[in-house]
Amino acid sequence: MEVNKPLEIRLKAKAAELGFAACGVARADAAPRTAERLRQWLAEGAHGDMLWMEARAHHRESPAGLWPEVQSVIALGMSYAPREDPLRLADETDRARISVYAQGVDYHDVVKKALKALARWLVAEAGGDLKVFVDTAPVMEKPLAEAAGLGWQGKHTNLVSRTDGSWLFLGAIYTTLSLAPDTAGRDSCGSCDACQRACPTHAFPAPYRLDARRCISYLTIEHAGPIPLEFRAALGNRIYGCDDCLAACPWNKFAETARANRAFLPRAELAAPRLADLLGLDDAGFRQVFSGSPIKRIGRDRMMRNCLIAAGNSGDAGLVAAVAPLLNDANEVVREAAEWAMAQLNPSPRP
Repeated sequence: MEVNKPLEIRLKAKAAELGFAACGVARADAAPRTAERLRQWLAEGAHGDMLWMEARAHHRESPAGLWPEVQSVIALGMSYAPREDPLRLADETDRARISVYAQGVDYHDVVKKALKALARWLVAEAGGDLKVFVDTAPVMEKPLAEAAGLGWQGKHTNLVSRTDGSWLFLGAIYTTLSLAPDTAGRDSCGSCDACQRACPTHAFPAPYRLDARRCISYLTIEHAGPIPLEFRAALGNRIYGCDDCLAACPWNKFAETARANRAFLPRAELAAPRLADLLGLDDAGFRQVFSGSPIKRIGRDRMMRNCLIAAGNSGDAGLVAAVAPLLNDANEVVREAAEWAMAQLNPSPRP
């Protein structure tokens, strides 16, 4: 009978029922090198403007640093494996490229809802205290997921799974229960460096090390000021995030789109939006288009900055009419990006 099976087996079955493609258990102290690596990364300034990484570093260094009572970590992954090539819009310069993970509904809401349901089940089955986390909390999900056997941190620093490639949203449950741990994931990157070679801005100074200040995902999402000139051409038509290093991973060939949660299927208006349409959005329009999307978090001004860089890279003089009104935008960063885009498009002087 089901009730006679070990708790860990029943836990994984329940996780699968709730939409998780992966579930594993690690001891709370199973990733001891996390603190050392985090300190080095912060000391190098590689976190850029993400001051929240530094402010709560002591909580990130270990699960016990955040919650001393924790005994076990349940790591979970929800697949968002794309059905289409994430790089298919690279040459369609009139279109904007949005990272695969942000084309559907906000994963925070979907993953957290499932985590809470699993947490309620676990308390009912075995008791104990627990806490649930997606990536808005000071939790180092990737090394913990590796320790729990979900995969390994690849040379692009993201988790790689033998069954789901690089396409997993991660969540974690901290619990006071002492659960039987799974075997940790084993690095299977070998000599492959496809992810590093794929990076348009050379954001990997070495394997397994990321300089966020050079990363397109960081620049388009976390960075608030003007995009540094040296990276603008490399952004191409990317306006939110970048999938290049993830898409390059050979392990993706084993990722089954059937395992992906349907909530993450692309919304039609976000799969291949026209730059001209996005450039015309005011704040209310931005909120309407990106309602229920993680993109909403960056706000209209940052999105306009990104779209203007993409417009400048397009070489399409037909976008001048959409760029021109933004030369007088209320936001200084948007105005600067509009001036740059106009200079790149080099419109003919008006008589």
